[in-house]
Amino acid sequence: MFQDSITLKNRHLKFIKTVSETEIVYGLKSKSGFATSSSTQYEDDDGNPIGMICFWSEKVRAKSCAKDEWKKYEVTEISLSEFMENWCIGMANDELLIGTQFDQNLFGYETEPLELIIELINELKSIGKELNFRKFNGIVDLEKQVKKVTE
Repeated sequence: MFQDSITLKNRHLKFIKTVSETEIVYGLKSKSGFATSSSTQYEDDDGNPIGMICFWSEKVRAKSCAKDEWKKYEVTEISLSEFMENWCIGMANDELLIGTQFDQNLFGYETEPLELIIELINELKSIGKELNFRKFNGIVDLEKQVKKVTE
């Protein structure tokens, strides 16, 4: 189990590095919406698993998961800026989790959306990359707003 959690964390860190470089996040979408799963690590106040939407840093990895209950899903691209300011914030408001880099067995890393924003901002800063947002004046403004909510 310990080795598995290290593998999932390493895949998550690769997700952060890759999407920060490419500025593209991939999801699986069908007529009924995006591919969702239930957390194996987090529960709501009633003891039910928290809902989660899954995302990938590579199209091929996302496509490899479009099978079984997700077989009617198509890979779709989301710009990193849209992902951060719309998806992550919206999912935090909806009390959903984000799953990154799930594999064909639906094992992946589970994270809080606002924590993911901070991880992405840290990576973007470390590589000297700025993003254009519609609702924020750059990553520093987004970071301030997220930290205000989480502290």
